[in-house]
Order: sequence, then C-alpha cells, then structure tokens
Amino acid sequence: MPAVSFQNVSKIYPSSRGDLHALKAVSFDIQPGEFFGLLGPNGAGKTTLISILAGLARATGGRVLVKGHDVQTDYQAARRALGVVPQELVFDPFFNVREALRFQSGYFGIRHNDAWIDELLDGLGLADKAGANMRQLSGGMKRRVLVAQALVHKPPVIVLDEPTAGVDVELRQTLWQFISQLNKQGSTVLLTTHYLEEAEALCNRIAMLNRGEVVALDRTSELLKRAASNVLRFKTDDALPDDLAVMARVTGRVVQLPANDAIAVERILASVREAGARVEDIEIRKADLEDVFLEVIEGSNSAHRAQEGVLPPGLPKVGRTSLGGREDTSVPNVGAPSP
Repeated sequence: MPAVSFQNVSKIYPSSRGDLHALKAVSFDIQPGEFFGLLGPNGAGKTTLISILAGLARATGGRVLVKGHDVQTDYQAARRALGVVPQELVFDPFFNVREALRFQSGYFGIRHNDAWIDELLDGLGLADKAGANMRQLSGGMKRRVLVAQALVHKPPVIVLDEPTAGVDVELRQTLWQFISQLNKQGSTVLLTTHYLEEAEALCNRIAMLNRGEVVALDRTSELLKRAASNVLRFKTDDALPDDLAVMARVTGRVVQLPANDAIAVERILASVREAGARVEDIEIRKADLEDVFLEVIEGSNSAHRAQEGVLPPGLPKVGRTSLGGREDTSVPNVGAPSP
C-alpha cells in the first residue's frame, strides 16, 4: 500500500475571466520509506496539491489517500498520519516552545509526551530555547519549531513545503540531518523546494509539475542520466553573441551553456572571442538536477506554445536550441510514459 496516493487529482478555480485549472489529472504514488521530491516553478500547482493532501483545500476531482485513508471521507485517520511543515511562519505568541509542543501533542490526544519533545528539541537545536517565548525567536528558530510541531505526534508521513526558504546554512544542515535520520528509520518524506541541490542530494525519486501537470516522474539518478550534455561555465562582463545568448543561462556575471564535447566547447569559446568578450574562471561540469529541471520545464512550455500556436518573442520558427538539447526532443515526457 502506498504511503501517499494521488489519483487523477484536479483542481479548478472558477473565475469571471475563465476557469483556472490549477491541477490537471495529477496521478502518482509515494511508497513507504521514500524521500520524494515535488518540484516545479512558481504557479505550477505544488502548494495546491499539498493543500489538498493536508485537507486545507478540496479537490475538484480525483482522490488523495494517506496510508489508505481518503483525506476527505476518512480525514481524521489521514491527518493523524501526516505531519506538515508549511511555508508560512505560523506560531502562537502566548506560549514558550515547550508549551507549544505540548499543546500540539494534545491536539492528537497524546499525553506525557515530554521524552519525545526533548528528543525533538535536541535534534533540531532547540534545547536551549525550550523556555523562550515564541515571539522572542528568530525566523530560523521559529521554522525549527514548526518542524518540531509537525513531528510531535510521530507521523509516518512527513510533508515539508519549502522548509529551508530564507534560513541559514546551519539550520538547513541541522534539519536535513534530523529528517534524513527519521527517513532511515522508516518515515516517508515528501519535499517541495526551490533549492534543487537539496532535492538532488536527498530525494530518491522526483516528480516535476508544470501548469498543473506532471511533466517528469522518475528516480533522481535516471533523471540525471537524461541530461542532454555537460555544461560550460564561465564569467564575463560583456555581451554574448546572439547565437549563444538565446541558449545561455546567465546569473549575474556567470554564464552557463550546454557543451556535449570538446568541439562544442571550442566553438563556444571561439564565438565569444570573435565577439570581443573577455571570459574568466572557465570550467566544465556535469549537468545537475537544475539543468534537467530547466530542460524539462522549457520543453513543457514549448509544447504548450506549439499547441497554442505561439512562439516566444524574438525567436525564429526553426533552428532554436534550448539549454541542453534540441527543441524537438521529447523533453516533456522525461521519465514518464508517453500519452
């Protein structure tokens, strides 16, 4: 029996300008003990799917099961099996940390839970803050308390909705060490994050959402194998030639371009030299999950534009190469069966 099962889940928000299809027949299972990643750009439907799983929103169609319990018809059992860490910092300003965790235990009918609360406080680096009022804590410490609250009833399924957004490196390392330990002990973890290096390092399997649809679903190692090329990375303050600019990923001074082999590297560098651009800190690296993610999402978006008969501004009808692969490759179906 899957730990979590999404079965043809759809969500439609009515609007005067036309219905918004936030989720479109989303289906996949998460097996017991998996560390599963749910990735997608902003607006892809990740938070909507998590909200339906947690009982905060109702699906327009389909079913969601947690340990075999329907989140709508058997919601008490489903919610008891879930521990959800939300994106937002939500806390009660009238209690200290230990009191907040005791109250959270009480919501699940658990008394005399101090031994587990102490373990949570130690594991999440909160032991010295146990008597501090929630209002006195920094944003990072408040997020640690949210994690502790989600785990206080020992749920078999842990849902982390961007748990490390805006927090420091120490918290990220502390959190992942503790969550990884729980996962090794049998807990199922569902993670949404925009830090793709975290997903690559932690998740056994990954689903990617775009425009409310699953556009990739596979083991992390298999997704990485499907990366179209290596990546040439360098820094420059100058403008790139047009033929390179259209397929480059630029972050500040850092430029990254797909390069399958030494010939491709030389061609790129020759083109840059001819344009008079000066480069430094040149390196070649293996494609990572971020490269795969961008390739998959761009492929999905290209397919949608083709269906709608729309081209990206300024691009010709033929000859464009996306980051890491040709536009006509079947990127949208990476790791998922063809329709």
